[in-house]
Amino acid sequence: MAAYKPVVVQACPKLGERITQDTLYWRGYKTPVQIKEFGAVNKIDFSPVPPYNYAVTASSRIHIYGRYSQEPIKTFSRFRDAAYCATYRDDGRLLAAGSEDGSICLFDVSGKAPLRQFEGHTKPVHLVGFLSDKYRVFSGGDDYSSKLWDIPSATEIISYSEHTDYVRCGCASKVNADVFITGSYDHTVKLFDARTKSSVMTIEHGHPVESVLLFPSGGLLVSAGGRYVKVWDVLKGGQLLVSLKNHHKTVTCLCLNSSGQRLLSGSLDRHVKIYSTTSYKVVHSFNYATSILSLALSPEDETIVVGMTNGVLNVKHRKPEEKNENSQKKRQPAYRTYVKGRSYMPKQEDFCVSKPVKRVLRKYDKLLRSFQSSKALDAVLEPPIMLHTPEVTVAVMQELHRRGTLRSALAGRDEKQVDLLLTFVARRVIEPRFTPVLVIVADMITDIYQPVVGQSAIVDKQFLKLQQAIGKEIDYQEELLEVLGMMDTLFATFTKKRDTCLEENKSNGVTEIIETNRNY
Repeated sequence: MAAYKPVVVQACPKLGERITQDTLYWRGYKTPVQIKEFGAVNKIDFSPVPPYNYAVTASSRIHIYGRYSQEPIKTFSRFRDAAYCATYRDDGRLLAAGSEDGSICLFDVSGKAPLRQFEGHTKPVHLVGFLSDKYRVFSGGDDYSSKLWDIPSATEIISYSEHTDYVRCGCASKVNADVFITGSYDHTVKLFDARTKSSVMTIEHGHPVESVLLFPSGGLLVSAGGRYVKVWDVLKGGQLLVSLKNHHKTVTCLCLNSSGQRLLSGSLDRHVKIYSTTSYKVVHSFNYATSILSLALSPEDETIVVGMTNGVLNVKHRKPEEKNENSQKKRQPAYRTYVKGRSYMPKQEDFCVSKPVKRVLRKYDKLLRSFQSSKALDAVLEPPIMLHTPEVTVAVMQELHRRGTLRSALAGRDEKQVDLLLTFVARRVIEPRFTPVLVIVADMITDIYQPVVGQSAIVDKQFLKLQQAIGKEIDYQEELLEVLGMMDTLFATFTKKRDTCLEENKSNGVTEIIETNRNY
């Protein structure tokens, strides 16, 4: 009896991932460290001075973490309700945060109690930041107002009430100490100058604005809201330069790397996209477990910290660069050691011992070997195999058809199994590599279960889906044939023109030669 030959699964070439310098760079981060906070992480901000600690705002607390610490080295908890948007000053010595009760607290990083408390907002304050002169604080709240505060006197300098919805984000210019920007749920981004009594520029984003960011030069502004990330030229009066739509859900946070050449965006779709600021194309992306609310990159790009809706803080550190100068590697055996005896040819008097190779059969191969066709088909209709390796399922169906047992394997199934079969066939029948086999399978299923059509709503629904999939594919093929016919016509026209030109050139050449001979 001949040995059983396993089912041959058709191998299809896969497109390899394009490896770029960005891919290698952003993959150079270690396995993330997970830190659990008390609530959703609404803001992460790195200190601009070494050792680059970072402040995490979650629930009613602000935790200060060291660069590599997994426990907070300091906590500010003097809030009656939720805290928002803890932000460092440029010298890293002061920290400002908003709160649910509408007050703004100013902390000394080395202390515990607030140094100043600004009262003026009537609703929660989600936006707090420092102007670049370090002596003024700007804020925005759910009372639709934006305010400017003086730190030494703890008084309000000016208040703007131009937004018509919640003010949730903003940033300050590093070039001009009087300029700051706010973004609101009224779909607008407004640029304010502290020397004027009203905004000097209004930009229409088109969606509720979740985050804004100014480039270090102060000439470009980035706004995020809805699924869009938009880049504006401030120097040209707020002209739209590019609109990016690479996320599937709302974009919640923005960040720039230290050189300003890469822009990072986090979204509720659990992805962080990294764009090149020259081409504005996605050069890399990170996937996370849940929706992202906040994102920060350390000043030296050594650490990426992401805050999520479930209160988890995800921290990634760059791997240290390997130094090859002073490292002494252990001497490895020479190459000839590994290939020794490989090319040895046995002599006539040598006795050769062959080691039998044990072949491990898969579950469906064992069932096929024992002629259990129906069970073999059940084994490859399991969800992990159907979703990730559909070629295995199709290969077993092809083998059953070759043996002539496919019809008996498909027959005698209950409603749930027929639903599973039809779902797979309707999804994969339009793939060219599976079409020849699955068309036969679909034909057999239709013949077998045609008498019971109308008895199960689930099965009827799957038959309709199969019909729609095949109908769409037929329409698509007809359109492709029409395009192919048009292309053939164009190519034929070009060929005729070329042949005509060659004939004219030849005839002209002959005429010229005849005329030349007559002249002589």
